[in-house]
Amino acid sequence: MKSIIKYLAAVICLLTYTHINAQKITSATIGDITARSIGPAVMSGRITCIDGINSRPKALYVGCAGGGVWKTEDGGVSFKSVFDKYCQSIGAIAIDQLHPDTLWVGTGESNMRNTVSIGNGIYMSKDGGENWQAMGLEKTEHISKVIIHPNSPSTIYVAAPGPLWSD
Repeated sequence: MKSIIKYLAAVICLLTYTHINAQKITSATIGDITARSIGPAVMSGRITCIDGINSRPKALYVGCAGGGVWKTEDGGVSFKSVFDKYCQSIGAIAIDQLHPDTLWVGTGESNMRNTVSIGNGIYMSKDGGENWQAMGLEKTEHISKVIIHPNSPSTIYVAAPGPLWSD
């Protein structure tokens, strides 16, 4: 990072010197400097939750604050998006370990910050994320945790802190 700052400072000094001396700036002035990505330019890329299938350790689901739900079957070598048609702000994922193709996704990240994204409820899939059904809680805005009762998978516990900027 220090080398990038020093490099940028040198370019700024060169451009300032050039401007003061009224020289024309050309491509030769700054050489072969090219634009390149040095990191995210917007508030994105936050992973909010990860859950895996106990009987298949390389099978994971990853939820993102602004990028939906991603599934890997090979321990992260490749990923497939499985939640494209729905809210992309994810707060929680829970897999029914007794029925690993059944999973629940709570939308609305719970990273309470100035750029927080809201959700529109909780969804369930019974086929490993291929198809989803809205299951309610549309006005909660943020779901921070979903727990499936280990002995009674029809019992779902949901932690929903509610709207961030209200009572």
